Amino acid sequence: MIDSSEEPSGPQDGAWNHPYILSSGETQYHELSHTRLWVTLLDKEWQVRSERTPQSVDRIRWEQTTQYVLPGAEATLQRFIRRDDNNTVTYLPALARLPTVIRPYQPLTIPAAGECTIYVGTLLWMRICVGERKTELVELPLADPSMTWVGRNTMEGDLCYSAPSYARLVLEAVPKRPWRAITPVRIVNRRDDALLLERFSLPTPLLSLYINDKGLLWTPGVTVVCETDMNSARLKVDGKVPEVAGSCQLLSPAREKSERGGLIRAFDRMFG
Repeated sequence: MIDSSEEPSGPQDGAWNHPYILSSGETQYHELSHTRLWVTLLDKEWQVRSERTPQSVDRIRWEQTTQYVLPGAEATLQRFIRRDDNNTVTYLPALARLPTVIRPYQPLTIPAAGECTIYVGTLLWMRICVGERKTELVELPLADPSMTWVGRNTMEGDLCYSAPSYARLVLEAVPKRPWRAITPVRIVNRRDDALLLERFSLPTPLLSLYINDKGLLWTPGVTVVCETDMNSARLKVDGKVPEVAGSCQLLSPAREKSERGGLIRAFDRMFG
């Protein structure tokens, strides 16, 4: 447990699932992803303020510091009754409640009877929790999520989040950020002709979140098998994180449970 009164005055690295101790009147300030966040402890309440930073800003480090300075009125303010004298705050990551459509910047062609594994990073939400029981105050996206409609027409389909991706084939080329979850997606093409991968719907509500000893977030892998046509595609969520993730511990369970041991039929809107 980290006591904010003993921390140096300069910015420190933020950490998931780590309880911080605040004194009444103190504010913990965070900069990560495209978000600025202020969490304030008062005698009778918790206050959470947040605002967005420009999308053009590409942060690498999650910085946090404790101070007595509050932002101006432009930051969104939420107030929560303090139920007891516990003065700890903990931050937990969570994946999206909706599927996330991954759109490679450049479409990828998988030849007949071929396969590949791509590594994608997905947007996270932050759960702000207080007390020993980690009671959740609020859940905030760490960037403004883009929305898209995926379906045969405007009446049949799903509302999803949309995320552009480089769909990297080499793990070492994936940018490492403490607010991005890495998911390995294995795509198997058993068709007699090539498969053009222009978009892919990642079932983020079915994925649990893990953290490794380097502080990086991982999900279990996902395998997609396409045998005849797009309508026949099958998707399976692995039961554990891949070995390349290293030693991991569970941070957040999946929002939803998949049926039949993780095997899911992928509708024709799985691919574009």
